[in-house]
Amino acid sequence: MSESDSSSINHDALPGLMLRDEPTRADVECVRAIVSSSSFFNAAEIDIACELVEETLAKGQTDGYRFLFADIPDPRPHGRLRTIGYTCYGQTPCTIGTFDLYWIAVHNDLRSKGLGALLQKETEARIRLLGGRRVFAETSGREQYEPTRRFYVKLGYKAEARLADFYAPGDDKVIYGMTL
Repeated sequence: MSESDSSSINHDALPGLMLRDEPTRADVECVRAIVSSSSFFNAAEIDIACELVEETLAKGQTDGYRFLFADIPDPRPHGRLRTIGYTCYGQTPCTIGTFDLYWIAVHNDLRSKGLGALLQKETEARIRLLGGRRVFAETSGREQYEPTRRFYVKLGYKAEARLADFYAPGDDKVIYGMTL
C-alpha cells in the first residue's frame, strides 16, 4: 500500500490493518457477516457472496474469482485477526483486459473510515498487474444505494449504463466503469 493510498484511512480506528489475497475456509463466514451487516442484501445475495469464496477454495483462482481481504487484530485476548472488509473481482469472460468488481463490502461497524476506498484502489492495482485496462461495477438504482453510487463517483468511476427494471420492477441496474 502506498502512502497516498493509505492517507485517507483512519489509522487510529483501524490499527494494524493488513491486506491479503488468499481466501481461507474461515472467510466464508467472515464474508457472510460482512455482507449481512449492511442490511442491503437479501438471503440469496448473501449466499452467492459466500458461494464465490467456497468455489474459489474448491477450484482455485482459475475459475475467475479473486479476492482482497482486510484484516485487523481482534481486540479480544486470543490474538486472532478479524476480517472487516473485502472485494471480489475477476476478468470478464471473453474480454481482453476488462474486469468486473463483483463485490466490495466493509463491515457496517467500520464503515466511513476510508477502508472501502483503500480496498477499491488496492483492487485496481492488482487488476493493473493482471493486465487490466477497464473495471466495471454494478449496483442498484434504488434510493437505498445512493451512497454506493456516490462512492463509485468519488473514486473516479462514471455511470456508463442504466438498465431499467433490471433487478425487479422499479429497481434499475446502474453500471459504473473506469479506465485504468
